[in-house]
Amino acid sequence: MVRKTKEDAELTRQRIIDAARAVFLARGVSRSTLEHIAAQANVTRGAVYWHFKNKTEIFHAIREQVFLPLIDRMDDTLSVENMAKNTEDPLSQIEHSLCVTIHELNENIEMRQTYEIMMIKCEYVDEFATVLQQILNNCSNITEKIQLAYEHAQSQGLLAGSHSPRALAMDTHLFFSGLLHMWVKDFDGSRFRFQATDLIKAHINLRRK
Repeated sequence: MVRKTKEDAELTRQRIIDAARAVFLARGVSRSTLEHIAAQANVTRGAVYWHFKNKTEIFHAIREQVFLPLIDRMDDTLSVENMAKNTEDPLSQIEHSLCVTIHELNENIEMRQTYEIMMIKCEYVDEFATVLQQILNNCSNITEKIQLAYEHAQSQGLLAGSHSPRALAMDTHLFFSGLLHMWVKDFDGSRFRFQATDLIKAHINLRRK
């Protein structure tokens, strides 16, 4: 019975998260209320408060379901251990990591909707100012992973030019962030979505000796 209760609670929590994603997407985060989310989830407002303290916590939960797997995957792909045993060179591993993200955006509707909410439907002011800081922290962590891969590429004599791995990592991160923003806004897929992986490959090839 206890296990069943915990399972029911987790199902309700996930239903609230899914409902919030739909509400944020339709109304924008600032114009969404807990009442809107409760109605979409077909639960009481009290049920929402049982699982989440406020709208910001729900936003964090939506974001974590997308970003934590992304960061974990980059940790795996660009880790020292994986690069040591992987037959791909470090530049190919960076390329693969970025292309997989695009592939998942194409295939995973929840991930696609979450990126749209974060990039188009949210104003990072008031209580959401702390969310922006966390996003910047995640960006720094991702840049560090990419820098490590560029350092390995440099040690193998694979890099063209004289730019430092740090500068190259920052450039790659800013390129990919901009590509993601334009990918999300390209709703009919006529400008960026159809050529996103080709743009990534061209970006990496510019770094090859």
